[in-house]
Amino acid sequence: MKIGHIELAFLGHSGFLITNERGERIAIDPYNLHEKIEKADYIFITHSHYDHCSIKDVVSISKKGTVIVIPADVQSKITKIEGVEMHVIEAGEEISFGEFKVEALPAYNINKIFHSKADGWIGYLIKFNNVIIYHAGDSDKIPEMEKLTGYGKHENDFIALLPVSGTYVMTAEEAAEAAVLIKPSVAIPMHYGAGVAGTREDAENFVKLCNAAGVHAEILEKI
Repeated sequence: MKIGHIELAFLGHSGFLITNERGERIAIDPYNLHEKIEKADYIFITHSHYDHCSIKDVVSISKKGTVIVIPADVQSKITKIEGVEMHVIEAGEEISFGEFKVEALPAYNINKIFHSKADGWIGYLIKFNNVIIYHAGDSDKIPEMEKLTGYGKHENDFIALLPVSGTYVMTAEEAAEAAVLIKPSVAIPMHYGAGVAGTREDAENFVKLCNAAGVHAEILEKI
């Protein structure tokens, strides 16, 4: 998907690959990658669960000097990888990387036990010039999402990547409600189809509900 000068590709499950106008490659939560995926300049990890912090996949997509941004509890895993540059971030903090910024936002469950707010796990708000990408991480529809409603206004392209599988995260219905709340330019479903939770049907249901509510949504095919 082309958004302004940004390319967005779906890696499967909750994984995405962003390529900015300088050709820098930013991977989020890479999991179960095939061997043809090129190395990333940056890797963002939302939390320590195996399907989001897969060390095998992080190693396969990293190179000497790759910057890896993580919440605190992922440090012990990433320190074992040689030659990378690790940055620990927590909700509310922002880091600038030259032409773009990344802000960590809370990601947690409200009525489930899998992702406690106390764990300090996160989603990411990645800010390019006129393109903003929100990766919700493993989250329910939480009050903090209300603060995102302004990003879709004016000249910004605001892309929301939302989990739809239910069980550990929002259902398709709940994710569609979140999309209506934050009003992105386009909403894209994630957290399905990898044998962990969620199916293609969940993604299709999410898109149908969003579009019926006046929010543009579409499925990205896995590369």
